[in-house]
Amino acid sequence: MTVSNIGVSGGAGGITAKYDDLAALGDLTGDVAGDTLKTAVAGHKFLAEPDVLASSLLNPGGVVKFEAAMAVALDGPNGLTATSAGIGLRGEALKATRIAYEMADELAAKGLDASRWFAGLAVATNPVGAALVGGGAIATDVYLNYDGDWQKWLVDHPGMVDTLVGMSPGMLSALGIPVDLATNLDLLAATYPDSDAVVTDSRTTNPDAPGNLGDLLDGLARRNSSDKFESDQNPDPANLDVQIIRDANGKVTGYVVDIPGTKEWNAPFTTKGANDLGTNVDAMAGNNTVLQKGIEEALRRAGAQDTGAPVMLVGHSQGGIVAAQATTDLVSNGYNVTHVLTAGSPVGRIEVPGAVQVLSLENRNDIVPHLDASGNPDSPNRTTVEFDNQQNTVGGNHQIQENYTDAARELDRGSDPSVQRYKDGLGAFTGGSSSEMRTYRVDREGGK
Repeated sequence: MTVSNIGVSGGAGGITAKYDDLAALGDLTGDVAGDTLKTAVAGHKFLAEPDVLASSLLNPGGVVKFEAAMAVALDGPNGLTATSAGIGLRGEALKATRIAYEMADELAAKGLDASRWFAGLAVATNPVGAALVGGGAIATDVYLNYDGDWQKWLVDHPGMVDTLVGMSPGMLSALGIPVDLATNLDLLAATYPDSDAVVTDSRTTNPDAPGNLGDLLDGLARRNSSDKFESDQNPDPANLDVQIIRDANGKVTGYVVDIPGTKEWNAPFTTKGANDLGTNVDAMAGNNTVLQKGIEEALRRAGAQDTGAPVMLVGHSQGGIVAAQATTDLVSNGYNVTHVLTAGSPVGRIEVPGAVQVLSLENRNDIVPHLDASGNPDSPNRTTVEFDNQQNTVGGNHQIQENYTDAARELDRGSDPSVQRYKDGLGAFTGGSSSEMRTYRVDREGGK
């Protein structure tokens, strides 16, 4: 399969940006109304101008006509005063329209969360009936139309993941634990003990500097599967890259951090490496994870805090979650994070500073981006690209190579305004003449 049916939402050409345009137009219209009113006020002075009044002795009829014409022009039904009021009302209407649209979007999102919550409550209250009706219908579809292949059915219906995750708070509430999805994640995160990060320098290399989005994701693919790309070397135990980009004069222009996905799927109350399931849950719950701590230490060692040069975080799956979650703390701690690129990551409920530009790539048949039961925000700094590349397996639809890398290459050739605006801001990372790759291993203190 190849990448097709690319759709873009959010960013500079997104709906929220249009809402902001409405507000700006409302402010501009208000300014015009104010200027018009000032002109009207200034015009009233001519009605009592001494020279005009003095001329009434010589030409009383002309003065009367002048005064009448000025009064109509200033205060008549179509005069400047009425025009000013009308323009002002239009400006307020534009701003009110923007607020109404935003409220409608927010209510729709909350309504969807509420409907899933009640669906979960209903299932927990009557599990037998739900299994017979809902489960029976799904099972019939799987065996009649998918030859019993549940995996193929799931990647053909990835929205089912949103539904099931969104139903979980209602199901728990039926057991006497009133929770929402955020509380669910907090409770689950508490079952995975976190720790401080132990960062070890691995090696330094000098790869070609990235030139576009495809190159950036190729670099992430190499970090994610170093044994596949570096078969002539010993397996690299590292799990983090910091690529230092330099211009022709050797000056640092930017830092690109490659953050791979989950490597270990451990049960609650156990810990593994920095790329384990606990990091996933912790990051989605909004916590500072051991991997995030490792990223900050790696950037410090690479000199990012000293130079103040722009920082870009590139992450796949878990790596994208941690990248998005880390932005607020990194910015607060003095790092110039300007861009985030995520691939197959559920980041819809993670808040990102408005000055940080985020581009999220999502294969529509990849179930992982659905794990937060939320669409990504449609805001000027958050652009989401969805595409089709059905490979009929969970792993195939989620992999970086020949999936997300191919989508990035298509975007390099495209001209969507939101994506283009994002690409236009990547010069610090994709316009370099040389690069130095510093590779690090991040472990849990006292653990694996």
